[in-house]
Amino acid sequence: MAWIDKADIDGAQGVLGKIYRDALQRVGKVWQIVQVQSQNPGQLRASLSLYRATMHTDSAIPARLRETLAIVVSKTNHCTY
Repeated sequence: MAWIDKADIDGAQGVLGKIYRDALQRVGKVWQIVQVQSQNPGQLRASLSLYRATMHTDSAIPARLRETLAIVVSKTNHCTY
């Protein structure tokens, strides 16, 4: 569990509100990794862009392997993926 102050999902506005709404629409929840970055919505938006570029664009590493590597790293770090 994160010990970082997080912006409330229901009260989020502006850029953060849009990010939260998009997450809720896409997967039905706002993951902790997104919430802990809520204090700086611009940085959060950049982080999400990097994630999308890494995980969802053409690459020499197949998408399934990228996802598997992410799961293995999370498990190694005792982090819920």
